[in-house]
Amino acid sequence: MGMPAGKNVVHVIEGGKPPPRLALDGICVNFDGVPAVQDLTLDVGAGELVCLLGPSGCGKSTTLRVAAGVERQTSGRVFVDGSVVSDERVHAPPEARSVGLMFQDFALFPHLTVAENVGFGLRKGVGAAERAATVTDYLRRVGLSGYERKYPHQLSGGEQQRVALARALAPRPRVMLMDEPFSGLDNRLRDEVRDESLSILKEEGAGVLLVTHDPDEAMRMSDRIALMREGRIVQVGAAYHIYNYPKDRAAAAFFSDLNVIHGVVNDRQTDTPFGLFLTPGLVDGADVEIIVRPQHLKVTADKGQAPALSPDDGIAARGRVVRARFVGAQSLIEVAMDHDGQVLRATVPHAWLPEAGAPVWLSMRRDRCFVFPCAQQSRVATPYAAAAE
Repeated sequence: MGMPAGKNVVHVIEGGKPPPRLALDGICVNFDGVPAVQDLTLDVGAGELVCLLGPSGCGKSTTLRVAAGVERQTSGRVFVDGSVVSDERVHAPPEARSVGLMFQDFALFPHLTVAENVGFGLRKGVGAAERAATVTDYLRRVGLSGYERKYPHQLSGGEQQRVALARALAPRPRVMLMDEPFSGLDNRLRDEVRDESLSILKEEGAGVLLVTHDPDEAMRMSDRIALMREGRIVQVGAAYHIYNYPKDRAAAAFFSDLNVIHGVVNDRQTDTPFGLFLTPGLVDGADVEIIVRPQHLKVTADKGQAPALSPDDGIAARGRVVRARFVGAQSLIEVAMDHDGQVLRATVPHAWLPEAGAPVWLSMRRDRCFVFPCAQQSRVATPYAAAAE
């Protein structure tokens, strides 16, 4: 791999389990003294796809460049298959790391044919027959058999993306690094190409680190999501866990719209128009936020009295419809609450468009709500599903 003899190996195989394909250990990156990535630790196993998810400017692409060897970290270590490829002494270049790279602009060579683009990354010692067979095989796998003599400008966006994938996979890298590779495709084509790419990547057994700012893409593709904010990883987990057990309000908000109901703790509970919420571990007088997603608000037409609810649904609160819109697979209903005028947003999985001003009742399941202190991020504790008193 072009590294000095006696290279360090940090991940000891225990119980027959191999080390991760990629491991980032305590990575810090500073630009002119300004931290871009701070103490980032993350690993990616063989055949695993990990999404590095976060808003623009949070350090995702910088982290990917460090893993690729394009950027050198200020401190920390990078491992591929348990071997150091970058630390304070060693810094292997990208071509010596067995990594494949895919970017959002595909970066195909316009003057080379499809076959020449796919074969570009193969090592120089590969014979012509082996090179041609490899190119043919990977074009077949991405559904582009017969495209060998075409040029990039003759291809659609989806076809160019498939060529870029074949080119990245042809050298059989142990790690695949992908930076927003599907963002240039229209929505319908994007879903198709993502699913096809995911299937091929899983077959290859490489460890895949995918950078995206799209939570839907992260949940659709990943085995695990690493949520980044301001240069740090704030939460790591499977899509189900990170969606249903967000670490804080900002983590919850990254995946969907939120309704936020404010309250004050009194004797380890918070009283709201929707009933009591347990708030253990918070002192009396503390301000709290009760978080509920629009799809977890239940809307019931007002028929003259409050609807009968189960204990899990707490108490219904009355309001009036501000606006209702049909948005495809669901309807979005905005309701101004009688008790304080706050507008809450609810979605229902069918077409229902009550008129503006119509009275309705809203309720929420306690196991679909989260309670967080109204404080700075540093004071936010691990959330829990709020329970009814």
